[in-house]
Amino acid sequence: MLPANFPAVTRRDHGVELVGRVLDAVRADPGRSMYDYLPVPWVTDGTPRPMPADALARLTFPSGRPLSPSLRTWLAYDTTLLDRHGWFADDGSLSPRPLDRFVAEEMSEAWAEDFAVLAPRFPECFLLPGGSDSRRVLAVGEPDSAGEHPVLALDFDDLPFLGLMYPGFDVYLAHTAGLVELPGSGYTALTAHGVYGRRMTEHAARLFDGEAFVQYPF
Repeated sequence: MLPANFPAVTRRDHGVELVGRVLDAVRADPGRSMYDYLPVPWVTDGTPRPMPADALARLTFPSGRPLSPSLRTWLAYDTTLLDRHGWFADDGSLSPRPLDRFVAEEMSEAWAEDFAVLAPRFPECFLLPGGSDSRRVLAVGEPDSAGEHPVLALDFDDLPFLGLMYPGFDVYLAHTAGLVELPGSGYTALTAHGVYGRRMTEHAARLFDGEAFVQYPF
C-alpha cells in the first residue's frame, strides 16, 4: 500500500497498481522475451506458475523484512522468472546473497574483497535479468515511501560501479515492459524523472550518502 500522502494522480505509477499495468501487458504474450538483446521470457514456457496464496502470505525475506508490494503482486502471478535467476532455496524460501558474494559469483571473484566494505549496506541481494556485461540487483533493505527496495546496476566495464537504476521492482518491471521511459541515458537517469526522482533520492540518501552511485575505489 502507498502512504496516504502520495498524490492520487500518481498512485497508478507505483507499486501494486503499476505492476497491475505490467501484468496486463505481459498476459498478452507471457512467453515473449523481456528484451530484444537477450532471450529471457517473462514466463517460462508461457505458462505462469503463481505462488500458492498460503505460501505467499507467509513469505518474508530472511532478514524478516516483508516483501515489497510489487514483488508480492508479481509472485501471485508467476514464480518462474525469479526462480530461473536463483531467488529460491530448495525449501521455497528466498535465498539472497550479500553483495560481496554476489560480486564473486556473478561478476569476478577477484573483486569480491573490495566490495566487502559495501556488503553491510547490501546484505540481501537478488539477481534480476537485464544487461549484458552488467547486472541488475534487487537490494533489500530500508524501503522507500512506496514500500519498495531499489534495483541497482553493477558494472565492471571501466572501474567497478554500483548505482541506483530503479527505485523499486515495480519500476524495473514497468520500464522493461515499455510502460516507463527513461528521461536520459545512463544507469542513474531516473534520478531526474518527474515521477520517480523522489523515490530515487530517498534511496540515494540511505545507501550512497546522497549520491546516485559509488565507483571504485570505495
